[in-house]
Amino acid sequence: HVQLVESGGGSVQAGGSLRLSCSAPRNSYSSYCMGWFRQRPGEDREWVSGLDGDGLEDYANSVKGRFTISTDNAKNMLYLEMNNLKPEDSAMYYCAHAVGWRLVWGRPDASHFGSWGQGTQVTVS
Repeated sequence: HVQLVESGGGSVQAGGSLRLSCSAPRNSYSSYCMGWFRQRPGEDREWVSGLDGDGLEDYANSVKGRFTISTDNAKNMLYLEMNNLKPEDSAMYYCAHAVGWRLVWGRPDASHFGSWGQGTQVTVS
């Protein structure tokens, strides 16, 4: 397991932007996937975006074109830039790490991720 810490959540009006950050130890695995999930009260955790050690990216259809995932390997940081936010984007957002997963195999289920952050709340009104 790796320790993940998210930050950057908050409250914003519809149409606004936020950038989520996730700090993680240096990744020593050749195959891995870093992902962002979100969870609304009473609902299952859902995939938002991810990228893997091959450099592939994936986005949920609901955020495609509005959200951008990126990394700063020198700082061991993962980011999620969220633009044109909508009320339905309101949720607790989690950073997660999966060992041995490559996005070329498809979108990973939450159960594939062994490490999770504590979450950061995003509220869009």
